[in-house]
Amino acid sequence: QVQLVESGGGLVQPGDSLSLSCAAPGFTLAYYAIGWFRQAPGKEREGVSCISSSDGDGSTYYADSVKGRFTISRDNTKNTIYLQMNSLKPEDTAVYYCAADLLCGLENENEYLYWGQGTQVTVSS
Repeated sequence: QVQLVESGGGLVQPGDSLSLSCAAPGFTLAYYAIGWFRQAPGKEREGVSCISSSDGDGSTYYADSVKGRFTISRDNTKNTIYLQMNSLKPEDTAVYYCAADLLCGLENENEYLYWGQGTQVTVSS
């Protein structure tokens, strides 16, 4: 059973930064596109960012709401995907999930093969 593990969430103030990590013990993330999704209370889950597999062109994609503030990257030597979140806003408050699929996409979450349990990010003064 493949299990992705998110970490790095927490409580921060508006304008602060956080870096989320997505790891998968015993599972090679380099072969997969990895997406970050989030779900705020009372809202549907939405795509935040995605990075193509290392076999592909390594393209990155961002939702308009986070473009210019969030950066997705991968470190294959650590088998880890990162989501650097800067200039955080209260509306970024959500549970953040990473997921693995063969192709990158922010709108096709139902096609993602493997998911983590999520990490809570709360932005509040």
